[in-house]
Amino acid sequence: MSMFPARKPASFEFKEVQYEKEGWVARVTINRPHNFNAYSTPALQELAAAFQDASWDDNVAVVVFTSAGHHSFCTGGDVKEYQKEYTQKPRDYWKYMCCFKNYIESITNCSKPVIARLNGMAVGGGNESQLACDLGVMSEHAFIAQVGTGVGSVACGGSTQWLPVTVGDRTARGILFLNQRYPSFTSLSMGLVNIVVPTVKGPDGEFITKFTGGRTFLADWNTDPWDQPFERRATAGDIKKALKGTDDYSIDMSRVDEVVADLCDQIVHKFAECTRYTKAQVNYWKDAAWHGTVGHARDWLSVHYTSLEPHEGMTAFVEKRKADYVGMRERAADPNGSSEFLWGPYAKQCPKCDAKGIPSHFEFCGKCGAGLA
Repeated sequence: MSMFPARKPASFEFKEVQYEKEGWVARVTINRPHNFNAYSTPALQELAAAFQDASWDDNVAVVVFTSAGHHSFCTGGDVKEYQKEYTQKPRDYWKYMCCFKNYIESITNCSKPVIARLNGMAVGGGNESQLACDLGVMSEHAFIAQVGTGVGSVACGGSTQWLPVTVGDRTARGILFLNQRYPSFTSLSMGLVNIVVPTVKGPDGEFITKFTGGRTFLADWNTDPWDQPFERRATAGDIKKALKGTDDYSIDMSRVDEVVADLCDQIVHKFAECTRYTKAQVNYWKDAAWHGTVGHARDWLSVHYTSLEPHEGMTAFVEKRKADYVGMRERAADPNGSSEFLWGPYAKQCPKCDAKGIPSHFEFCGKCGAGLA
């Protein structure tokens, strides 16, 4: 009898993750479409448990990682949860980062290849999640982006570590500093994913994008820089209509699933131990970058959550307004200003009740109500 018996997926009783195992393939699905498949703290714990189970189950040869629906693969952490919980208790963000670290390492340490099935946008921690995977299959209508410097955080949960290795140093800096969107075929050309598959259908019910040479998808092994692979391709307007389901446009994931199934079949028909050790070897640079920085990142982010940047960035996100980036810079440039504290440093003392640590911008004592000089 094995000391590590295989478990049925239903026995985990996951709430925010769907977990399936069938025909040598495990399928892990973030099931939070109401929140663009942003992961919550409980979701991170469930995801880590699913990947560990798949890693230890000898009935599993490959893992497919995806999300519900077709709008979003993952948009990273739940900013509403961040704003409500972790800007209020930064010490708990350190614990959250422990959960996130376990989740990412459950993917990189998984003994089976993990295929990211990008059914929609991969933003922030969503891109870090797909970078943690071994292979990436991207839907034509999806895009990849980082948002950390725009919401008061830093993308040091995989992107600062792995983007330079994946796309090169200068390109990585552009992705991380500028927070631009990278469409699917651009992402393929940059090396962010391995395959892009048509998903946009027009009013005639046919895929709009068609390739030369009889190809039904573009991959890093069936194109080259001198090739013209397109007969025609879906425009940004076509994609927008398909995502909204207007004018008889639609999103069809059937070809994506065919490609993913074929990749799974190819992996199944390889030697298991050789595949496992190949992954361990090619993980060298990812592991070195990750383990050399993630502990520092966890502590720095926890401390940073006590400051004004995450408060302003995430509150702006929740309130659906633009963050006051220039105002923050002006506060920092003002000799008497503060960009670290919402109401200024804890500098005043009440002359009446002797309360200490009152923010410098307060005109009245918050304890006794007395006026402050």
